[in-house]
Amino acid sequence: MVTYSVTELCALFFIYGFAGWILETVYATIRHRSFSNRGIINGPFCVTYGVGAILVTVTLQELTGVWLFVFSMIYTTVVEWVGGHLSERLLHRRLWNYENVRGNVDGYICLPASLLWGALGFVIIRWGNEFFVQLIRRLPHILTVVILWVLLGILAADLLGTHFLLQQRGRHLEKWSQSNKRIATVTAALEKRIVDAVEKRVQRAYPQAKTMDKAADEEGVFAAGCGFYKLVWILVVGSLLGDLTETLFCRVRAGVWMSRSSLVWGPFSIVWGMAMVMATVLLYRSRNKGSFFIFSIGTFLGGAYEYLCSVITEIAFGTVFWDYSAIPFNLGGRINLLYCFFWGLASVVWIQIVYPVFSRLVEKIPVKPGKVITWFLAIFMVCDMAVSAAALVRYQERSEQIPATNVVQEVLDTYYGDAVMERIYPNAISVK
Repeated sequence: MVTYSVTELCALFFIYGFAGWILETVYATIRHRSFSNRGIINGPFCVTYGVGAILVTVTLQELTGVWLFVFSMIYTTVVEWVGGHLSERLLHRRLWNYENVRGNVDGYICLPASLLWGALGFVIIRWGNEFFVQLIRRLPHILTVVILWVLLGILAADLLGTHFLLQQRGRHLEKWSQSNKRIATVTAALEKRIVDAVEKRVQRAYPQAKTMDKAADEEGVFAAGCGFYKLVWILVVGSLLGDLTETLFCRVRAGVWMSRSSLVWGPFSIVWGMAMVMATVLLYRSRNKGSFFIFSIGTFLGGAYEYLCSVITEIAFGTVFWDYSAIPFNLGGRINLLYCFFWGLASVVWIQIVYPVFSRLVEKIPVKPGKVITWFLAIFMVCDMAVSAAALVRYQERSEQIPATNVVQEVLDTYYGDAVMERIYPNAISVK
């Protein structure tokens, strides 16, 4: 597996974002017969392409052939879906719409676009990264770092500025217009020109874009809809159910009781919890399309998600937490066909049977206590994940005979020594 530095990944992010902007702009200009800046922001950059390229670069280096194409297609399609919904939530606009294309899901992704994403991911891994990284390494390192910091600053200012202008529309001026009447009038006029210019650019680039109304929560109902509070409960309960399911499965299959927790505090399988959060966000809107549709999408997404978790945890902690090499139809020991089918079945059971009941039960919690409990759970889970990550990093360092050099490492050695970590993660295998 090729190891890229943070500098190289940032450079690739901007290179592929710019390349995506060129591709989108040329396509839109030819289609509409006039120049169309297809970036959501003002600069020549498409964030979706940059994010998708880095995700593929980091996680799919081991794959070749059809598997590289398939997983590139899945990962980048999810990035497009998330990007579409984020733009809708932040800008209250649906910038693209595939509802008239066969094989679309939620109007934000469709089969033809996904096939193109897969092909682009394949090209990036096979040829693109090697070519561009060689160019990056020929530049003086300090010059590359300075350029990247400048680009990051410009991108951040562009993103924040575009969001602020499209959201506020001059409303913040009302608070101080009485005491600064003349300045407020001039500033409001200038702001209006900028906002109008940004909106006209977006409309030219995305003529099919339409304004979306803000989704209003039901008054007096705790965790209505699928917002932050509901997702925290899904994460916690999903992690508990996942740990219970895997523990019972190991008992039935191997005849032993074995810890299947992902975290050091409590029986939580965070992989399952995050999977149920993503399944809810990605699939609940499509719950009426039938069990076979949800099973198929859940199978592909579940397999891709498990593969992603395997690669990321190995990179982050130098540890393999599961190995399916002995199971038929496995892919690099990271996933196998049988468990992918389990993901599909779990998606159907969760989306069509369990979640509607679960959602109604959560919404019956009184509003004020519900918010207090939810924030407590959220803070607890964040702390649990942070301590678990630190303990795993220190576990790997001890395996490499690296002594403790500070108070934090000494505390981790005291409370999360090798015996404790082996009990919590009995299947963990240290790798270089």
